[in-house]
Amino acid sequence: MSPSSAELVVPEALRPGDLVRVVAPSSPFEARLVWRALGWLSQRYRVRYTRRIFERRGYLAGDDARRRDELGLALTEPEVRAILATRGGYGSGRYVHELDWSVLRRAPRWIVGFSDVTALHLEAARHAVASIHGPNLTALGRGDDALRTALVSVLEAPLRPRQWSGLKILRPGRAEGPLWGGNLTMVHACAAAGRLVVPPRCLWLLEDVGERPYRIDRMLTSLLVAGSLRGVAGVVVGELEQCDAGADGVTAEAVVAERLAALSVPIVCGAPIGHGQRNEPAVLGPVARLTAEGAQATVELGCQH
Repeated sequence: MSPSSAELVVPEALRPGDLVRVVAPSSPFEARLVWRALGWLSQRYRVRYTRRIFERRGYLAGDDARRRDELGLALTEPEVRAILATRGGYGSGRYVHELDWSVLRRAPRWIVGFSDVTALHLEAARHAVASIHGPNLTALGRGDDALRTALVSVLEAPLRPRQWSGLKILRPGRAEGPLWGGNLTMVHACAAAGRLVVPPRCLWLLEDVGERPYRIDRMLTSLLVAGSLRGVAGVVVGELEQCDAGADGVTAEAVVAERLAALSVPIVCGAPIGHGQRNEPAVLGPVARLTAEGAQATVELGCQH
């Protein structure tokens, strides 16, 4: 199944008291932050997890079988309304292809997270199921009340119209389409694994961390050469955190503008998502509208036709 062959399924909005499942699909994490987030979550929802989320195996949160089986259970477990990740990092790409993602369409529930969790978002998109690009539990555990409130708002009113304003224009124009994407490195990795399906006429939301501009160039160039981005109608760039210029002075933003100019679509940057101070939750899948005209740009989320 591809996003072009099926109507988007939007999981039901959460209500206080609903069951959420916490998983550790990728890297280990700072336990005190997750404990704090679990305490906060349990004030509003029923929270289910096992202590095995705290396992460590090198740079992974336990072995592949543990993480795969945990996520597989979360995808099928009755009553679960949302799956929240403890952290990104690395590791989901080692096993996500082994899971039966068609079950998510038959029993939809929200997948929430970012960074390495992008691999899960891309699998949800392959089956035309909406998901939430948003904070992992480690971020929620840092005690940012605004971020916590924003996540509850999106979980409980996912299709409520929202807007990002004051964005910088890299290439002017207008576009609308399903919001799609996430972490650039993960989009690139999923393309290499043959798991990438880009919805036609989508708005590509991208962010990254710790990648030098030339490595961003390499990933964008590979995606362009492969033809993976032919369906993109517009690009919304979030934070490129710690993607600093080298001695040559070329910035990550300049690389994005230069490389993606070949798409001839509007491009804006400065969206409040990513690995920096701001990571506002955004629903992937529903239509968004990009307006890049005049001095500043806006992106309207949750647009209704």
